Amino acid sequence: MRVLMIHCHPRADSFSAALRDAARRALESRGHVVELRDLYAEGFDPVLSAEERGRYHELPANLAGIEDHVESLRRADALLLVYPTWWYGMPAMLKGWFDRIWAPGVAFQLGEGAITPLLTNIQRIGVVTTYGSPNWLLWYIGRIDRKLLNRGIRRLCARNCRTDWYTLTRMDHRSRPECAAFVARVEKALAGW
Repeated sequence: MRVLMIHCHPRADSFSAALRDAARRALESRGHVVELRDLYAEGFDPVLSAEERGRYHELPANLAGIEDHVESLRRADALLLVYPTWWYGMPAMLKGWFDRIWAPGVAFQLGEGAITPLLTNIQRIGVVTTYGSPNWLLWYIGRIDRKLLNRGIRRLCARNCRTDWYTLTRMDHRSRPECAAFVARVEKALAGW
């Protein structure tokens, strides 16, 4: 598969970066082609400007300035998101990536009463994330991040698009061995893709 990996964390020395590297190693060990887009490292601008919003529904003018990200998305067979969960959701920069890149004519087409998915090339979505919260609290508030991905984003992909979640809760209270075990678990799981 051709896997588009989106990494979103501001620090190069973060646990998220270690997860990114482990995920990449695992996927490449299986022969997958991994295209890494590290949003912070490349200085991605997550802000949907007034000008962009003004041409949001004008095809192909709405792709001006984001063509390279659109092409990465269109080439992908799978999407792997690696990020920390902050305030029960993805970092603002990653949300901005969806706002700007998953545009009309790219991710969907507006029709009479329904959205037609256009990213049917994407057969699988994986999420590698950490939470500061304990599992019971995530269950209690309703796992907002999973609802967004499973009910919204996945709907714009292939009909039977599979989603895989690899999560570590209580991140702020984990020991080094527990963190290392999670990295190993992610690497093993992705080596099975």
